[in-house]
Amino acid sequence: MTNDINEPTALDYAAGGGLLSRRMLLGTIAASGGAMAAGLAVPHRAGAQGVVPEWVTVAGHRARGYGMPAEAEAPVQRAIIEPWQDVAPEFSLSGTPLQRLRGTITPSGLHFEVHHGGRPDVDPDQHRLMIHGLVDRPLQFDLNSLERYPMVTATHFLECAGNSLVNAVMPEPLQAGCDVIHGLLSNSEWSGVPMSVLMDEAGVQPEGKWVVAVGSDGPSLARSIPIEKIMEDGILALYQNGERIRPEQGYPMRLLLPGFEGNMNVKWLTSLWVTDAPAHTKHESGEYTEILADGSSVKFTFAIGVKSLITHPSATMTMSGPGFYEISGLAWSGVGKVARVEVSADGGASWADAELVEPVLPRALTRFRMPWQWDGSPTILMSRAHDDTGALQPARPDWKARYHPSNFLHYNAIQPWNVTAEGEVQNVYL
Repeated sequence: MTNDINEPTALDYAAGGGLLSRRMLLGTIAASGGAMAAGLAVPHRAGAQGVVPEWVTVAGHRARGYGMPAEAEAPVQRAIIEPWQDVAPEFSLSGTPLQRLRGTITPSGLHFEVHHGGRPDVDPDQHRLMIHGLVDRPLQFDLNSLERYPMVTATHFLECAGNSLVNAVMPEPLQAGCDVIHGLLSNSEWSGVPMSVLMDEAGVQPEGKWVVAVGSDGPSLARSIPIEKIMEDGILALYQNGERIRPEQGYPMRLLLPGFEGNMNVKWLTSLWVTDAPAHTKHESGEYTEILADGSSVKFTFAIGVKSLITHPSATMTMSGPGFYEISGLAWSGVGKVARVEVSADGGASWADAELVEPVLPRALTRFRMPWQWDGSPTILMSRAHDDTGALQPARPDWKARYHPSNFLHYNAIQPWNVTAEGEVQNVYL
């Protein structure tokens, strides 16, 4: 028995717009020779070539001390984002090319950057970390002494509180890729000393309720952190993806607060000052305060809200004609695990559950995927995430109704991508 690739009854649809059952990603597609046996129209696959390529006929390169990407992958770089260079040349950022990556781990060299005063050149032999204030034993550490402590390893995302700000404030959608619109987001394996170990050694006094973390960059970026977060899962991170943290990520050490907004994870960490109250520094009261619709401000919002994003296909991409595609993206939450991701291929008229790719970790990026049979008609792709606290990613009008028009922080609204009949993918608002 054979299947006609144009026979719609051969496909198991889960929702409108051509979304297929997740079963189509598993046994059905794999069985009997792949997607064509499942009745899916796919692009032509070239057969084996009879010509022997030149590189097979000569000796290759010798081993080298540090591996680099293939030359053909040189365009896969961070997007340098420069909207403030005329007024604040020392402020700089770059976005992770999420649309060029798969899986969940961000290569260290593609992890996003946000620098309030530029990237300092820190001498690791001179750098020191102090723990002081309301402690029984003020302590000072150099890098070598920290290497003697027990370390933990955990995978967590970092997201700037201002990620996706162009969608939050621009009246018309910017036509740019995920790296520019949503690229202040990355996910790494971090290794370092649990902050609870260092704080216990210093002996935090009962009145010590907050810790003011300070970096050794030019503006000495400082943030107030509840002692409970420091003790629960804070890490003094020394390694990223198995190697020393890169200079742009805080070399030789940074604070890691899983799920908390990016700039609280202070880079080039040099001071942890235990206090009885928050310091209300410039970087938390002046730059990272959310303004509500009625003009009032939210005193402290630390955790990143539940959010998702389709990365394949996404804006600036062009589809290669009607047929079968895998919709793929990322979901995350700063308060726990992603519990569910729904995908729509008809602008939200109907939704179907996507597959969550294991492992699904707390406060880490989760890859989701969904099979899709595109018939070539214009449509809008969307995703919305749920976390294990019951929180649901909001639609843009609901998010905008909560905040003042000037607010751009913690934007986590649903991202719609418009697919034209010509296959062009565009950023749109709904």
